[in-house]
Amino acid sequence: MLDVGCGAGLAVRMAADLGAKVTGIDASPGLLTIAEERSPQCEFHLGSMDRLPFPDESFDLVTGFNSFQFAEDPLGALREAHRVVKPGGQVAVGTWAKPEDCDTAEFLEAMRELISSAPSTVEGPFALSQDGTLETLCRNAGLEPLLTEDVDCPFDYPDLSTALTALMSPGPVILAINESGETKVRNIVIKALAPYRTESGGYLMRNKFRYLVSRRPSET
Repeated sequence: MLDVGCGAGLAVRMAADLGAKVTGIDASPGLLTIAEERSPQCEFHLGSMDRLPFPDESFDLVTGFNSFQFAEDPLGALREAHRVVKPGGQVAVGTWAKPEDCDTAEFLEAMRELISSAPSTVEGPFALSQDGTLETLCRNAGLEPLLTEDVDCPFDYPDLSTALTALMSPGPVILAINESGETKVRNIVIKALAPYRTESGGYLMRNKFRYLVSRRPSET
């Protein structure tokens, strides 16, 4: 299995625990360090999903959880996934569902507006979220869509400290902090959380994620 945009390596660890031989690739050295600490038995590479450093037909499965929508060229990235997966192998893509189904949408957009260094060609976290977009993209990359579903993915935090730790740790938020300062980003996060405070003092943000499972057609 190859996990594209593996980040801090949670999916790599879960797959390895199930017995898979897993390779991860990500553009963030800091996140890869965490991934390596989590799964020292796995192989990791620093690199771009647009130019995967692997031979053709290297993997039985390629996954991309919350990653392909951030590629400068999502179609090119999926064509790379097609190239490195074996004929008959699967490519699974996970992304946010439509913004109206995600309480975190406003927060994510606020973070994006703070990142002047983001390539203008990158549309953001919801770039692949509209109905039919993933299926069309996979077909154009030479893949055969098999299954698309939306799943509930609530962000449930017991207190403000935990919520801040979680929401201020992803790569795009770190970029926002580097450009705009931790205090400004922290204040934006606190404001975004306010409507979702629960009676117990925690925070509950209801979200949906969409995943698509596709297959590289077998050679004829």
